Amino acid sequence: MQNRRSALIRVSSILAGSLFAIALGAAQAQADQIKLGFIGPLSGGNAQQGLGARNGFLLAIEQANASGYPHQVEGVVLDDASDPAVGVSAAQKLVNDPAVVAATGHWNSSVALATIPVFNRSQMPFIVWGAVSPKITEQNFPNVTRVTPTLVNENKPLAEAIAKQGKIKKIAIISDTTDYGAANTKWFGDFFKAAGGEVVSSDAAAVGTTDFRAMLTTAKAASPDAVYFGGVVTEAALVRSQMADLGMGNLPMYGISGIYDPKFIEIAGAAAEGTIAGTPAVQSNPKLEEFNKAYETKAFPDPAGSYAKYAYEATQILLEVIKEKGLDDKEALSKAIRDIHHDGILGDVSFDANGQTNMAIDIDMFVVRNGKWEKM
Repeated sequence: MQNRRSALIRVSSILAGSLFAIALGAAQAQADQIKLGFIGPLSGGNAQQGLGARNGFLLAIEQANASGYPHQVEGVVLDDASDPAVGVSAAQKLVNDPAVVAATGHWNSSVALATIPVFNRSQMPFIVWGAVSPKITEQNFPNVTRVTPTLVNENKPLAEAIAKQGKIKKIAIISDTTDYGAANTKWFGDFFKAAGGEVVSSDAAAVGTTDFRAMLTTAKAASPDAVYFGGVVTEAALVRSQMADLGMGNLPMYGISGIYDPKFIEIAGAAAEGTIAGTPAVQSNPKLEEFNKAYETKAFPDPAGSYAKYAYEATQILLEVIKEKGLDDKEALSKAIRDIHHDGILGDVSFDANGQTNMAIDIDMFVVRNGKWEKM
């Protein structure tokens, strides 16, 4: 009887040990799984920018998982539809998921300005991959950084280049009424006037406006040499198309990276010809070339566009600091991002005291010729 009781105790101990080992293994596996969040416009008129960026984000995660990264990383991809309310809902979904360690997001500045307080309240590390309003980093939320230059950095060299050519002395500005549009109006106008040019008219319309003819008629009466548009793709294309309708198609139209998109040409059609966009130039380097090859090899259905590289870099930085600092202290992760010198596809990436990239930029000028954006 005693032997039987001892045997039962041994069996029970073995079973308990096995169950404990299984539970421990499951807990360890769970601990090794983390999530990173991505938010961007995946639908609507700006989707092309968000889709390329999403692919850059997913590529960085895939490469990390394939290279022996200490955590199994899952990418959580959410659409903000270029709508601040939708963006806030997406941000809340990320911060309410305890497995999401950090996130990157947004092409539209209005959406980023709406969501960064959400990320700040939870102290989740958040890197902006595309939105360019100076207000995003001027607020100096300690958990928020940005890998792309601001619209100030884009507008200054564009305005100076236009003025330096000497052909465009008077310019009319049309923008949207968002923070992004208002800032473009201010900074491009200031820089163009400082370079010797004259702003002969300035007007703005809400996002979603489809008829700009009244504004363009006013602009035409001021006899500009060119039109600058300070909004994004869909409205820019409508402005360009309606310029042609009003006999202004011979005037150049300028903008920054917000209009540099194949969708602009698709919407504007033949009227798109001659439109010029200034976009941040990234100096080629071996790591950027490797990224471009990897993106092509994946055969994504969406072109990389201007922002896949920025989303990829943002994700690489998040992965680097998580590997270095662990998962337990969000503030430590954010501080590590601020202090980083990351040797990446954009070059040596670091941030100033407000979380803005220190990367000095030049711009590349692109013009629409024969239905395509071509580098000038």
